[in-house]
Amino acid sequence: MITYSATEAKQNFAAMLDAAAREPVIIRRHDRDVAMVISPEQYRKLHRLNVDELMRVADAIGAEAEKNGMTDEILADILASDD
Repeated sequence: MITYSATEAKQNFAAMLDAAAREPVIIRRHDRDVAMVISPEQYRKLHRLNVDELMRVADAIGAEAEKNGMTDEILADILASDD
């Protein structure tokens, strides 16, 4: 992974963007990571993985709730009583 200081990123913006097309680029300011530049393809892949993981967790929670007796009717009653 390539690292640029904030000043280097500003001064070499085009080169930093070219590098980010190949691999993630970390931008540091005052010895701290403050940003990461990634390609659109990498972003889409991360987003897709996050959505897939969220769906997996939601399905697991739903299955556990169903195993413990949760039904659509009970859930509707719970949600209705929150008004």
